[in-house]
Amino acid sequence: MSQPTSQSLFLLLSPWHIFANLWRHRDLAWQFTLREIQIRHKGSQLGVVWALLNPLSMLVLYAFVFRLLFRSKFGVLPNETDYDFTLQLFLSLSLFHVFAETLSWAPSLIISNPNFVKKVVFPLEVLPVAKIGDTTFHLVVSLALVLIGSAFGSSGLGWSLLWLPVLVLPLLVLALGLAWAFAALGVFVRDISQVIGFVATAVMFGSAIMYPPRMIPPAIYEFLRFNPLLQLVDVSRHVLFGHEAVDWMKLGYVYACAVLALLAGHVFFSLLRRSFAEVI
Repeated sequence: MSQPTSQSLFLLLSPWHIFANLWRHRDLAWQFTLREIQIRHKGSQLGVVWALLNPLSMLVLYAFVFRLLFRSKFGVLPNETDYDFTLQLFLSLSLFHVFAETLSWAPSLIISNPNFVKKVVFPLEVLPVAKIGDTTFHLVVSLALVLIGSAFGSSGLGWSLLWLPVLVLPLLVLALGLAWAFAALGVFVRDISQVIGFVATAVMFGSAIMYPPRMIPPAIYEFLRFNPLLQLVDVSRHVLFGHEAVDWMKLGYVYACAVLALLAGHVFFSLLRRSFAEVI
């Protein structure tokens, strides 16, 4: 494997180079995104209806445990009802699901597509992009339910809902960076898929998905506050349901982490892809 030059490393670290490359392959990425959506629900009697049923079934379970049994409250609204809690929980789970789903498929993505690896001219970086596109589709379905449900909640619909794309964008950028990194790593370290379930669960509990960050002991929060997913979920709940002003410090930190993850993931994937064919 040839050693990368300083010029090639500069290109790999250039956001413009990344976006220009993705734009050049946009038609291919779109075709593969549609393919992923179709494959996910192929042979299913209900088809894309499962995009609604899966998150709703998990919502019922977590709402029952954390609201009805533990009487949890997010504290975003002064008189938070069971419905308000459930709606906020659904938003939190929808955002977290993007991260968890990315971790689940990324390590095996390249090794499950050996035919594309052996095609020298095929842009392998499109495969994670297409999977993120599939994940985005299901996220949009869940967020549509959040918007509809907000009309019947205590906070109601407000102009703050227009912030939703701004809040979702860094999550997708972060997920793409992680997808590139784990897809490349999964080619060489096959055992990584065995620990993904534990990692996803640990991140879920460490991201205040089902409880407010104030419940985290101060000593532990000193470390967890660097978790961009925790900050994003907390900001999203306060902006969308509490109609509060955006905390630009927290959101700026999330965007910075997302961009760094994107650049690092792209460099990692681009450098290791040269050896994919040899390993597979």
